[in-house]
Amino acid sequence: MDAFSDLIRGVRAHGSLFGASTLSPPWALHFVDGAPLTLCTVLSGAGWIVPEHRPPEPLRVRETIVVRGPATFTFVDEVGTRAEPIACGEHCATPEEGGTRHRRGWNDPGEDAGGTDAGDAGDGRGATTLIVGAYPVRGEISRRLLDALPVVLRVESGGTADAVLDHLAAEVSVDTPGQQVVLDRLLDWMLVCTLREWFDRPGGEPPAWWAAQRDPVVGDALRLLHAEPAAPWTVAALADHTGVSRSTLAKRFADLVGEPPLTYLTRWRMTLAADLLVERQAATVADIARTVGYSDPFGFSAAFKRVRGINPSEFRRTATTLTGLRN
Repeated sequence: MDAFSDLIRGVRAHGSLFGASTLSPPWALHFVDGAPLTLCTVLSGAGWIVPEHRPPEPLRVRETIVVRGPATFTFVDEVGTRAEPIACGEHCATPEEGGTRHRRGWNDPGEDAGGTDAGDAGDGRGATTLIVGAYPVRGEISRRLLDALPVVLRVESGGTADAVLDHLAAEVSVDTPGQQVVLDRLLDWMLVCTLREWFDRPGGEPPAWWAAQRDPVVGDALRLLHAEPAAPWTVAALADHTGVSRSTLAKRFADLVGEPPLTYLTRWRMTLAADLLVERQAATVADIARTVGYSDPFGFSAAFKRVRGINPSEFRRTATTLTGLRN
């Protein structure tokens, strides 16, 4: 397991969180839910993403923009549009209610998947087909991914996500059994491709753990720590597995990741433990401690408080209360 796969595994599209609209100007769709991550792309046409308290971002054909919540944003045909904003969210499900057509099976008779003639695509004329995927983010693991992202990121067309867009265009043009599952997985694929390209963009500043995965020594060490976080790792053991000396591994890891390997491991274990404390309500603190590699629950509790600023039992009570309020 690599670091990116671990961090993104709790980010999944699901059911009504997928939306598709074919829009004719003027329009202004205000996405009010403030989802942790929202992916927007257009199969044809063009528009503008206007994030709350941020400058507008043009969204052209086959480009993708990801907006990080909790701030809201609006998709408009042009900056300063005359259209009245229509509030759209998870439950804004039908055109008659003025929102995106959430993908429970819809098709516009007489229109192709693009919604425009080939000559119109990309110049902003005619209809624009918008694809929106709002992603809930579950737990502390995936929040480490959010922390590495800006409020708004964009990826231009021409990359690996283009193949996914071809599949999306084909899928939204028909109604077939199992379609929701296919669309959800396509959106997951789209998000992975988009984030990969954004992290690897020329002149970019990806998080340290992303760049470090490419290093032949530190990348192997990171994969070991993520594959077996509960193992009794030492710097010497990691060095043996990666084929270098302890001093070489320690320096290279700290230089590329920004902290020593065992410090990274402790923080990762506490992130795993934070999610387990909420997900496994019947498990004791000692059970969670053993799961993440601590035979002594007192040592685990001390480490958890040092890293998280709160002891495990208090964290569980607070997180469980907040989860109940959100639900």
